[in-house]
Amino acid sequence: MAPSRNAERDAREARDRLRRYNARQAVFGHQVTRRKRDNIIAIVGVVVVAALATVTQVLYFTAGPGYTPTSSPSASASPSASSSPSASPEGKNTGDVPAKTIAEDRDWSGELDLNSVKLGITLDGKVAPQATSAFISLAKKNFYTTTGKTCHRLTTGGLSVIQCGSVNGDGTGDPGFSFGPVENAPVDGVYPAGTIAMARGTDQYSNSSQFFIVYKDSTLDTSGGGYTVFGKVTSGLSDFISKIADAGVANGSTDGAPKVATSITRLTLN
Repeated sequence: MAPSRNAERDAREARDRLRRYNARQAVFGHQVTRRKRDNIIAIVGVVVVAALATVTQVLYFTAGPGYTPTSSPSASASPSASSSPSASPEGKNTGDVPAKTIAEDRDWSGELDLNSVKLGITLDGKVAPQATSAFISLAKKNFYTTTGKTCHRLTTGGLSVIQCGSVNGDGTGDPGFSFGPVENAPVDGVYPAGTIAMARGTDQYSNSSQFFIVYKDSTLDTSGGGYTVFGKVTSGLSDFISKIADAGVANGSTDGAPKVATSITRLTLN
């Protein structure tokens, strides 16, 4: 009888060991599955964060002082050009680009009025002959006081600019030409207060009618080649800040239509 009892006991112990082993295996399997799931979630999270960061950078800088929406205005952190230029072949002028000799390789002075604010300005036809020529050509046709008079965009969050000169008054439209490449862009990306520069899209040949005025020192991305600086404000900037910029953006954000509706009421050059 003793051997039989020993055998039963051994069998019970074997069954207990098997149950404990299976239980440990189940726990281990659950832990492995959970670790795999957590790793997948972590990887997906990293990918999503990276994607969002990339999209943010793209939106910030391609919709920046050069972005040119093709159909509707875009809320972005920098100035923009017109619709046609952004859709033009990369690295090539399109349309009837004003001759770069119009600038006469000299300085131009004048006055640019935004609402009742009178800004004294100078343009540099030596360092940026093509941009200056395009601006002068449009000014002579009264483009900036008629079709392109609206200043559709004000930015206040780190980048401090007002942008004007779109055909449709909302950042879109095509004046019939686009040109490049970028001229006289700051190597360090620093655009001092008073800078007047061309807005453009991602292509350096998407400069057109839109321009922006920097009203406080600002730094812009240099990876795409920067933005053509072709002039500066010599007087009236503090008046612009107090009467227009300080009121902020209409929608309460840091980038959009200025709360004080702004347009070019007068432009003279000589």
